[in-house]
Amino acid sequence: MKRTIISLTAAAAALAAVTGVAALAAPGGGAAAAAPASGTRLPVQRSTLVCPAPSSSEVADTTYTAFAPPGAATGADTKKGTAQLQPAGTVADSHGNPAGKGGKDAKDGKGKGTAADAGAPQTVPPADTKPVVPLQQAGKPVTAATDSPDAPALTGSADGLLAPGWTVQQTTAVAAGSGRGLQGLTCTAPDTQFWFPGVSTAAGRTDYVHLTNPDAIPAVVDLELRGKDGALTESGGGEDITVPPHTTVPVLLSTLTTTAVDGAALHVTVRSGRIGAAVQAADAKTGGDWLPPAADPAPSAVLPGIPADATDVQLVAVAPGDADADVTVQLATPTGLITPAGLDTLHVKSGMTTTVDLKDITKGEAGSLVLTPSGDGSTAPITAALRVLRGKGDSQEMAFIPATRPVEARGTVADNRAKGSTLTLVAPEKGKDATVKVTASAGSGGGSPVTKTFTVKGGTNLAVQPPQPSGLKGSYALTVEPQSGSGPVYAARMLALPQGGLPAFTIQPVPDDRGSVLVPTAGQDLSLLTR
Repeated sequence: MKRTIISLTAAAAALAAVTGVAALAAPGGGAAAAAPASGTRLPVQRSTLVCPAPSSSEVADTTYTAFAPPGAATGADTKKGTAQLQPAGTVADSHGNPAGKGGKDAKDGKGKGTAADAGAPQTVPPADTKPVVPLQQAGKPVTAATDSPDAPALTGSADGLLAPGWTVQQTTAVAAGSGRGLQGLTCTAPDTQFWFPGVSTAAGRTDYVHLTNPDAIPAVVDLELRGKDGALTESGGGEDITVPPHTTVPVLLSTLTTTAVDGAALHVTVRSGRIGAAVQAADAKTGGDWLPPAADPAPSAVLPGIPADATDVQLVAVAPGDADADVTVQLATPTGLITPAGLDTLHVKSGMTTTVDLKDITKGEAGSLVLTPSGDGSTAPITAALRVLRGKGDSQEMAFIPATRPVEARGTVADNRAKGSTLTLVAPEKGKDATVKVTASAGSGGGSPVTKTFTVKGGTNLAVQPPQPSGLKGSYALTVEPQSGSGPVYAARMLALPQGGLPAFTIQPVPDDRGSVLVPTAGQDLSLLTR
């Protein structure tokens, strides 16, 4: 019997955020370029998230877990806050190509086509209009589940008390077929630009980028693929894609080029409006998972959470700027930073990708990859991602680790289980130890929060079984908070849920949740503020 999406609610209680004009934190963790020099940091008042359609498989089970960490808020109204998702419509032709854009010819799979070739584009209405995982209480997860192959994409928002740090985890177990295994994604915030290093148009891989518009106005999007020799996208193939309001458009990446390439990078640029974006990769031999957006290009990058038993790790880096990038590649281990054999420096040409097979780089000890500018003074920006395999032969499973932002104030990941969760904390700078408080929330079905503090020596990686709620029932969330005086720290969570002999797993980075904004002091020049 099919399960429909189920929503659970909890009792309302908490504090609301203060109103005010604010400067958002800039990508990469620093303050926005024109942020005021002083001010008061206060909780955000509204957050928006997008969850792509989880799977079209008849043998897939998806769990959604919503959570907002408890925290102090100020203001006159201290008891309001709502957070929920709603199903979105889908615009696609019979090949999953966006409305008005052509895919590969339906007969021979070659050349450029038109939307008419594959059948008229159609808007598929949401399967259900009921709210999904409505959250009314901070500090306790709410879950929902579906096994419908028509489960829609979701969009929604949180306000008041529940806006700061609101997160939704989407976890799908696929029992068989291409993409089988565990697919996990922390639902993404909408933005206007995304980088996805590590995508593929090679034989055996099927990669879709899901573009979802949470707003009431259309968004217009351009897609560009880059490889080791530069641009791969056919002329006009990824331009002017319209994403209607409250709608998702899945685009098969192989329709954007006639070149079969592994280790490419996808650049998503929004001309008008904003979207949420994520790539779903499926492989006939190594399963599937979601590739979330990588951190914005910068001279350095940290990719946390390579499991100890990784059997093959592939690095894809892209230099999107006008200059080549030369970076030093190091692995943060439990005892310090080491340089992989034969890989002192990685050269990435401007506008191109570089792919490196790191093989079983961790060799039994969990680690994180740290990319920094080489000693020649190069500061050209890069971004990167890892494809990670566990298992061997016919029992291999893959996951992705993109470059991620540091945890500055707080980061949260939901849907942790009694068994199978591993938390990675990495302090990438020598001499700058990180002290981190990790809180396990109450369970979705019961239990009391538990907090534990970890110290990570500068230049090392710490992979631990995270604390669990006392009397845990159901799943729980983990909140990571660097303490005063802590050095930079990055985090990731691996969830491993074996399927028979298959080491099914997924890895989610835990970046800063950007749950606060900087409100300027009275008399400051508000023209300097960005939103």
